[in-house]
Amino acid sequence: MSQVDVLKEKIAYLKLWLGIMVVTDISLVGWLLGNYAVANRALIVGDMAAVLIISFGIYVLHKRIEKEIESLKEL
Repeated sequence: MSQVDVLKEKIAYLKLWLGIMVVTDISLVGWLLGNYAVANRALIVGDMAAVLIISFGIYVLHKRIEKEIESLKEL
């Protein structure tokens, strides 16, 4: 496999995980909006922490994908 093909596969794999993280983040926000009135405070705090951590992970992964795409342009 050429280096270009390897980079394309790496980008596709990173995009898969980005999608999984986005869906997880949306699900956690949806749970929070639907259960904030009845949920235990610890669950709400944990959910908010998870949303923040996953959102930061989405940002980091997005930047990594952009970097990989830029390196693909150089080939």
